[in-house]
Amino acid sequence: MKISQDLLLERIRIKSAVEIQCWPGYSKADCSASTPLHRYPEHLHPEPLAQVLLSLTLVPDKVNFPQEELRVLDYWKSIGAFQKQLKLTSSLPPYVFYDGPPFATGTPHYGNLLAGTVKDICTRYAVQSGRYVERRFGWDCHGLPVEHEMDKRLSLNSAQEHLDFGIAKYNAECRKIVALYAQQWKQVVERFGRWVDFDGAYRTMDLNYMESVWWVFKELYNKELIYRSSRVMPFSTACNTVLSNFEANSNYKETTDPSLLVTFPLIGRHKISAVAWTTTPWTLPCNLALSVNPEFDYVMFEHKGERYVCGKENVEEVRKLLGVAKNAELKVVETFSGKEMIGWKYEPLFPYYKDHKNAFRIIEGEFVSKRVGTGVVHTAPGFGEEDFNACCRAGIIKPESPPCPVNDSGQFTDPVVDYKGVYIKDADKLIKEQLKKKKRLLAASSVRHSYPFCWRSDTPLIYKAVQAWFFKVTALKDELLKNNLEARWVPHNIREKRFHNWLADAKDWCFSRNRYWGNPIPLWVSDDYQEIIPVGSVKELAELAGIERPADIHRDSIDGIGIPSRKGKGMLRRIPEVFDCWFESGAMPFAQCHYPFDTKDPEFSAKFPADFIAEGLDQTRGWFYTLLVLSTALKGTSSYKNLIVHGLILAKDGKKMSKHLHNYTDPTHLANKTGADAIRLYMINSPVVKAEGLKFSDNGVEGIVKEVLLPWHNAYRFLVQNITRWEMQTGKTFVFDESMKEKVTSEAANVMDRWIVAAMQNLIKFIRQEMGNYRLYTVVPKLLKFLDQLTNGYVRFNRSRIKGDTSLQDWNTSLNILFNVMLNTTIAMACYTPFTSEMIYQNLKNGITSTSLYSAESVHHLRLPQADEELIDEEIESRVGRMRNVVALGRAIRDKKKLPVKQPLQELVIICKDTAKVESIKALERYILGELNVFSIKYCSNEEDYVYYKVDPNYQAISDRLGKHVIKALRPFIENLTDSQIKEYTQHSSLTLKDNEGKEYKLQQGDIITTPIFFDKHVTDGKYGCACNLEGSVMLNVEVTEELNKARVARELTNHVQMARKDANVNIEDSIVVYYSVEGEELKSIVEENMGHIRKALKVPLVSIAYMPNILELIYKDQYTLPSSGRVSYILGRSHVVFDVEKIKEKLGNVRMAELNKALREIIEMAYDEVKEIAVKDELEIVVDGKKLKLKNGIDMFLNIEEYLKAKQN
Repeated sequence: MKISQDLLLERIRIKSAVEIQCWPGYSKADCSASTPLHRYPEHLHPEPLAQVLLSLTLVPDKVNFPQEELRVLDYWKSIGAFQKQLKLTSSLPPYVFYDGPPFATGTPHYGNLLAGTVKDICTRYAVQSGRYVERRFGWDCHGLPVEHEMDKRLSLNSAQEHLDFGIAKYNAECRKIVALYAQQWKQVVERFGRWVDFDGAYRTMDLNYMESVWWVFKELYNKELIYRSSRVMPFSTACNTVLSNFEANSNYKETTDPSLLVTFPLIGRHKISAVAWTTTPWTLPCNLALSVNPEFDYVMFEHKGERYVCGKENVEEVRKLLGVAKNAELKVVETFSGKEMIGWKYEPLFPYYKDHKNAFRIIEGEFVSKRVGTGVVHTAPGFGEEDFNACCRAGIIKPESPPCPVNDSGQFTDPVVDYKGVYIKDADKLIKEQLKKKKRLLAASSVRHSYPFCWRSDTPLIYKAVQAWFFKVTALKDELLKNNLEARWVPHNIREKRFHNWLADAKDWCFSRNRYWGNPIPLWVSDDYQEIIPVGSVKELAELAGIERPADIHRDSIDGIGIPSRKGKGMLRRIPEVFDCWFESGAMPFAQCHYPFDTKDPEFSAKFPADFIAEGLDQTRGWFYTLLVLSTALKGTSSYKNLIVHGLILAKDGKKMSKHLHNYTDPTHLANKTGADAIRLYMINSPVVKAEGLKFSDNGVEGIVKEVLLPWHNAYRFLVQNITRWEMQTGKTFVFDESMKEKVTSEAANVMDRWIVAAMQNLIKFIRQEMGNYRLYTVVPKLLKFLDQLTNGYVRFNRSRIKGDTSLQDWNTSLNILFNVMLNTTIAMACYTPFTSEMIYQNLKNGITSTSLYSAESVHHLRLPQADEELIDEEIESRVGRMRNVVALGRAIRDKKKLPVKQPLQELVIICKDTAKVESIKALERYILGELNVFSIKYCSNEEDYVYYKVDPNYQAISDRLGKHVIKALRPFIENLTDSQIKEYTQHSSLTLKDNEGKEYKLQQGDIITTPIFFDKHVTDGKYGCACNLEGSVMLNVEVTEELNKARVARELTNHVQMARKDANVNIEDSIVVYYSVEGEELKSIVEENMGHIRKALKVPLVSIAYMPNILELIYKDQYTLPSSGRVSYILGRSHVVFDVEKIKEKLGNVRMAELNKALREIIEMAYDEVKEIAVKDELEIVVDGKKLKLKNGIDMFLNIEEYLKAKQN
């Protein structure tokens, strides 16, 4: 900011001690006069003197948030802010946080950044609340995410190709990817302001972590919770591995598949066929049975001369699949029960399993549905869990050897010789053609349906019989349901519905994977699997195998290690499978601290369970689930006490964010445009923190900058400007006075001061209450509402006080109040907007004594203050709230009528029948008059003559709380509420209703939505504009008279001059004078009538251009034109002293005029502020022709032309 040299010299004399004010992290040498301009932090103006002289650094008009954030990052790094915070809080009670490990692939997307923001907010708040919080980052290094990316890079598509490439070489490449992405993650995460320990991060690929996972597994094995079985499981042919059920359920998509009606001729029943429907033609070569529900009725129907069998309730569905017209019916010729059909035999579709014992007959299947298909289900036990179970019960297959002629890459193998080597989905068309040739295809079309895709490769899954290892989760179901209730979930309905239902239906967990880059399952077995040895540590492996301890335990390091059999079965070898990476992340509470090896039980109990975890909604079937399962099995309890579930972030178009689709802006690019704080605030002020979805919009982020961060910054800049003004005028250094209580509790205290302090204390109380319950979704809106109260309420209503238009004492009070609130706001916002809070705090702390509790190196080293209950005043908050609501309604009318605030209006009508409310509004009337620019306010108590209430029942809310049956009982009463009932509900947010049977039901807030509406006769009245809400109703006289127009012109002129001052870089501290001239009688009349208002607004001398001296330092020249009415020309000049030359000459006597003018010119050419200081002391002396004269201020000389003219008039 530009400050005149004279002004700066003046301030040097005022301050007793000169200290250079530097941006923290920069040395005084960096801020010295000799420093090149490009080395200055942009936060500081490059004029060296400006930094020497101000107790608080002047704030530029415009702020570049991204650049400021980068400076804050530099500052944090320079002082080791995060490490210092840990050191400062190390003696405080610990707060345990578990960080869910992201996969070490790719760079962070908005979902990752959202999770990181939620974690950062809650852990920062824990520190603010007096806790010590370790925050270790974690990396999920193993498993499909890394392997799938590596497979694409190396073009590896099958198990044999992996073995040919070499497991050791493959794992080395995977390790490189992890290291590559880890550094990129660190840069992005830190750029978004999260404080987390990357250097001490745990990694699932590290030896200590892997060893603890082995211990976890052995404990489960010893508890008989581990077993091997053949099951039909979700299988990813792209990744060549089995998946768990919760992985398969995590990525359902809409996809199009074939829809075939296939016939199965019944043996011994001439020209009669059972009809089955399938969307997986590739499974038909492996058909071994047909399943029917024995409890259903079935029918025989005729179609085109043939007879077919289907479920009675499925006839309509079959008609649609056959394409038979709606008005035509399928002729039913016979009905029989499903039970009668059991044992019927049919002709095989394909010959591959024609000799299979007990096959090709109809069997029981209770899973058969009436809702879809034909009621007859094609059953291939190798490719469906229900098929598998039904065929096992029917004795068609043995559980350990179901027919499954499809390899891990999804290609057919023997005995399906006709399609051997063909990918199953490619075989669909070939199979369809074969069915046509055999006349077994009754109808063919396609169907759009939801289907599971691989969560990593994004390819369709299949269900395939595999030999795998399982964790017996079903044995823990009751305990899991009980432990689930011990943790607090936010929002709570996820725990009670989604997660509870998932646990109640939990299946045994298939945790083995047929992969390479993973933690090997530590089971050494004999060839016949009759001898199995679980290994729980590296030491145990070395002892059992008689070798040195291996330095690494990945497959390439230990697959060659054998353990001698204890039963004479030769050398035991490790099974080829590795752990599901979700097993490893679920073991995180134990493995991150190398339990029970480096960390023993007493120490571990201080780290378990976690006080807090947070992840996305998708983790209800992922990390949240595996954490609970493993901790329940090992410790009998949940591994977390509090859990926040956030929703998923989608692109603006509602689709999944995709680099391929280019449907989102890279997070780092957007942060460099808007700042990371804006992105953080945008995300956490959205439904996504209530586990709902968010369609991410760059415009939404920019809206946060415009509507939240800029107003906050402008209020902060306004505070600093006026502290500087106060210092200039008083000659004192501003020091924040923390004794606020006395300033706002006295009867003489300003009502706005009392209001904003009360609101601030209430906010702190609310934050502590709600953050203690982890409800970010209530805290953030409250914070933003308070920022609006501060910037658009307190600062707007008190601009003149804060600028010093009242007494010095009141000025000092208003500055201290605003400083207090700005400081506490900055601390309260620090968790949510860490950069902006730090930027503001680093300047504010220059006005705080070093012994204050508010003094620290970083705002993030401060505690959130406790709320002072004595300063909370609900009544005054309500009063100001009502007043602000009136202002908001008035502005809404102005906006609707397109009447800018600069246009004065005659009258505002406030409609309210509550006398107490009216009196409270009257007490604050002056603020309404000023904000709405109206001359008068009128009050009307007959509210019913103006407004009626529209009622909208919220049946969903009523149903959720009271039950669906209540809706039917109460609907006629709710839809016919009387005026008195509506009034009662509006006033009290509750209403008791009785149904026809006299049973009472209490409606609460939110059950009914009432909306006040003005009667049409008032809305259509052109003289007034109307606006109302539940808090009040107002009417604004929108007629613009000639007198009102004149007042508007005067205001426009004033604004025009003010903008000229801004364009000329004239600061509030600079002494100037405005000279003007008016052309046009109409405009001249307007200026003369409103001169008092114009002078008051400009706060500088306003003088006719006729009195402008010849010697004037010109600053700016411009003119304001009013079409057809004239124009005002004006000149901004530096303030100067004015002399009464005649009076001075009279006092000096006979002197030469040329010498007198010379002496006076020398004074005029001096620095104005220096002349001013001397003149006010009456010590200004001139010497003319040897004669001395001390000039008297206000008699011989005047500090400005305006004072001179007033004196002459008197």
